[in-house]
Amino acid sequence: MRIVDLLKKDAVILNADVSTKEEMLDALVGLHAKVGNVKDAAAFKEGILKRESEGPTAIGEGICIPHSKNAAVVNPGIASLTVPSGVDCDALDGEPSNLFFMIAAPDTGSDVHLEALARLSTVLMDGDFRQKLLNAKTPEEYLQIIDEKETEKYGPEEVKEAPAAAPAAAPAAAGYRVLAVTACPTGIAHTYMAAEALEEKGKELGIALKAETNGSGGAKNILTKEEIAACEGIIIAADKNVEMARFDGKPVIKTKVQDGIHKPQELIEKIVNGEAPVYHHTGDVASEEEENESFGHQIYKHLMNGVSHMLPFVIGGGILIALAFLFDDYAINPANFGKNTPLAAILKTAGEYAFNFMLPILAGYIAMSIADRPGLMPGFVGGWIAAQGTSYASIIAAVKGGEAAAVSGGFIGALFAGFIAGYLVLFLKKITEGMPASMDGLRPMLIYPVGGLALIAAVMFAINPVFAWLNTLLANALGSLGGANAILLGAVVGGMMSIDMGGPFNKASYVFGTAALATATEASPQGFMIMAAVMAGGMVPPIAIAISSYLFKTKFTDNDRKTAPVNAIMGLCFISEAAIPYAAGDPGHVIPSCVVGSAVAGALSMAFGCTLRAPHGGIFVIPTIGNPAMYLLALLIGSLVGAALLGVLRKPVEK
Repeated sequence: MRIVDLLKKDAVILNADVSTKEEMLDALVGLHAKVGNVKDAAAFKEGILKRESEGPTAIGEGICIPHSKNAAVVNPGIASLTVPSGVDCDALDGEPSNLFFMIAAPDTGSDVHLEALARLSTVLMDGDFRQKLLNAKTPEEYLQIIDEKETEKYGPEEVKEAPAAAPAAAPAAAGYRVLAVTACPTGIAHTYMAAEALEEKGKELGIALKAETNGSGGAKNILTKEEIAACEGIIIAADKNVEMARFDGKPVIKTKVQDGIHKPQELIEKIVNGEAPVYHHTGDVASEEEENESFGHQIYKHLMNGVSHMLPFVIGGGILIALAFLFDDYAINPANFGKNTPLAAILKTAGEYAFNFMLPILAGYIAMSIADRPGLMPGFVGGWIAAQGTSYASIIAAVKGGEAAAVSGGFIGALFAGFIAGYLVLFLKKITEGMPASMDGLRPMLIYPVGGLALIAAVMFAINPVFAWLNTLLANALGSLGGANAILLGAVVGGMMSIDMGGPFNKASYVFGTAALATATEASPQGFMIMAAVMAGGMVPPIAIAISSYLFKTKFTDNDRKTAPVNAIMGLCFISEAAIPYAAGDPGHVIPSCVVGSAVAGALSMAFGCTLRAPHGGIFVIPTIGNPAMYLLALLIGSLVGAALLGVLRKPVEK
């Protein structure tokens, strides 16, 4: 597949009339929708914005390549704009971008399009080619320039299994002096640009260099053992993990993929001048990732890994349990509410099974994040021990035929179990490093599982009573919430959802809500109330911004008002991140307004006694919410407060 097979004439606008990054993105998304590449423009744009929030796709030299692998994409494709006057897209060189290619890639199915996308990324590194594109007078001429450049570089034939990047420079007699590996999170554009920049600079310097690309279609141009052994050093220009064990004992420079694009000469010269440190592989994936991270960020990353794997169990189980109450008949047997009818019993049983996995999954994937795969089993078992509340005392009591007084350590106990299990397995790895090489096979097959299980069981049996006490204390504290205390807590958790809209504060509030949900019961529903307040707070920011753009038209651009309906819909779906572009562009006014609006919504939700058993879903789970009419009122009032405050704080836009 060639580039022009993905870039249609109707998806090209030359000399586009856009002046802001948001207008540029909207124009490109609109082109994709126009030519039928995406079935849901709003969902596709959400993916584009998510990628933009991870780092600028404007790589400098006037190039900007927004991209997303997205379920909304039905046909892989490219849309393009030229803007000779330039648009500020936060490029790393500080210069405006004037040449835009938005890549739409499906998240499933065939990857035949990836070769063409890789080729596009590669040819854009040619400055003369970019200037010809900017000088093009018609879309037909624009496409012809691209086709001619691709033919010049790759030949006229279409080769379906061709390498994703240009062939590496021919090696000298002694092999390649420098090797490189390039990779970016999506593996669509930056991966190949970095490879091209490094290889071209190697040719210019007379240094034979080969670059392996770890793209969406898998690794291409793979480095061989012989090449690694013969080279002077390796450049790892990557924003995701690459396989490092093969480079043990070689000089290695690890840097960002952007440096591969913008600093190729500097990186190559460090290798050939002997300035790169020798790399020693530890065999520990976690330690490789954490070399340059603070301890606090490591803990946060491990926690989020556990939470992200736990959430499907909480969401799926929570929604089914909520539906069970919705479809049941309370009058049949109040004591068995939720399982009085066959449909309700089926739904609630399935939901409860999912909930039973919640804490082991949380602990298991925290441990796996810390210690890689050997940590999963000890973490999972530690989480199960915490959930069951098993202790030495309960085991001995059971042996003696008495009551086994086991009290669940709950969410807090599972968190502890996950971290302890992970670090215990790291300890086992450390103390067995000196074993003879012939016994290495025993470590993952015997020592880690047996030792990890024995150690985590010993620790959790001993310390579970402490977490049982803490869990009971938390449950009692939540159960006693009422009046002003409950309203204040609702304001705090609601407001936190808007401080960074998907960042650490937002995640901390959400995790607290799910922890409270795990302790809630029909007799003590305060945890359900907290979860409702958390979701209300998270829904407010995009809705408030949308409302404000209509009420205060002079304070927003025309494009802001055009996208308002999409933002409102995303807010109603509990996607706080939809507000990020506005917050990034005007944080001093947007964030305080949204925080206040979210706090009001959270406080009112608590004051009205609204409950939520499903920790996600937005308006789609409104029928399962306790006191739904008042919940919608709380959401509306909070959104109006945020909208009004934003309208007052913002200055009129310049025409």
